[in-house]
Amino acid sequence: MSDLLRAPAEIKYAEELDWLESVDDGPKPFSWRLSPKMVRLFVLGSERSDGLDREISQKWFGDRSFVERSIVTLASDRGLLLIGDPGTGKSWLAELLSAAISRNSTLVVQGTAGTTEDHIKYSWNVSMVIAKGQSRESMIPSPIMTAMEAGSIGRFEELTRSTSDVQDALISILSEKYISVPELESGDSDNIVFAKPGFSIIATANSRDRGVNDLSSALKRRFNFVRIPVMTNKKSEAEIVRFRTEELLRRHSIELEVPPTLLDVLLQSFADLRASAAAAGSDDEKLESALSTAEQIGVLEDAVLHSNFFGERTLTARSLASSLVGSLARREPEDLAILNKYLHGVVEPRSKEQGGSWPEFLEGGRDAIATLS
Repeated sequence: MSDLLRAPAEIKYAEELDWLESVDDGPKPFSWRLSPKMVRLFVLGSERSDGLDREISQKWFGDRSFVERSIVTLASDRGLLLIGDPGTGKSWLAELLSAAISRNSTLVVQGTAGTTEDHIKYSWNVSMVIAKGQSRESMIPSPIMTAMEAGSIGRFEELTRSTSDVQDALISILSEKYISVPELESGDSDNIVFAKPGFSIIATANSRDRGVNDLSSALKRRFNFVRIPVMTNKKSEAEIVRFRTEELLRRHSIELEVPPTLLDVLLQSFADLRASAAAAGSDDEKLESALSTAEQIGVLEDAVLHSNFFGERTLTARSLASSLVGSLARREPEDLAILNKYLHGVVEPRSKEQGGSWPEFLEGGRDAIATLS
């Protein structure tokens, strides 16, 4: 795993998955590697009441009902659509579920404006077609077709970014559970690829993409929707940020402590900016950033790496403020003006009243804005 830039969940947590499979005596739907109860436990982590001989780490932080509804959906014959704002952990949850159920989370189609029907069905190896003609051997199955043949989970990222033609092709797969290959002779048994039990699709959609390529009512009927809200619980959000940052430090072999006081400053800053965005009268008064938990993690990672490589190998409020401004100021001068207003209207009074890390955070933010202006 050390020679992989980013190991998929089934490799990263292979030892945990092997152990869970060895002690799992619960009923397993279809070809699932783990029972629904163990899938939930793998995603959400173990508790004392589970009575296990070892602790299972929590990997996704959110309401357990979202995970349970997702697992129940995948045990049925319906697809699962995880929908929510950017950075709410939709893709990570989809990866964890696929890893636990199928031990393969890499059967993924990325939805874009350039995604075609071939990407979810099949294409052809041109050189083999020229040499031997069209056959199953010269066919290149899509990740979705591969999942169908294996009876495992296929994933479709950013479904609403793909065109209506692609979405329509997905309807027949979810409904009929097979893919016809009209290029092969009708009498050939290989001209239809049937899905094996256990096949399902986990799709994700960005709620901010509404209107890009809206889902048809026919496609909506074939998915169970699970809406993942933006994390608002500070304790849970702190756990997510700390979990991801510790992973980063281990990956880079960095020995650098993140002081709890600075984590509190980061969480409070994002809470302030979210409240300001909610009260804004127009989009021009909001940051372009979604202010998601993922972006918080990005701000902290940037500050940690900068402090390690170019600083004093210790995280400071100044470096955190500089990272926050640099990460969130995407439009100039609009975002810089919003951040400047925040520093003067919120951070400056707080630094005078509370002290602590806030005065240094204020100074670092002002310097970063001055540099970018």
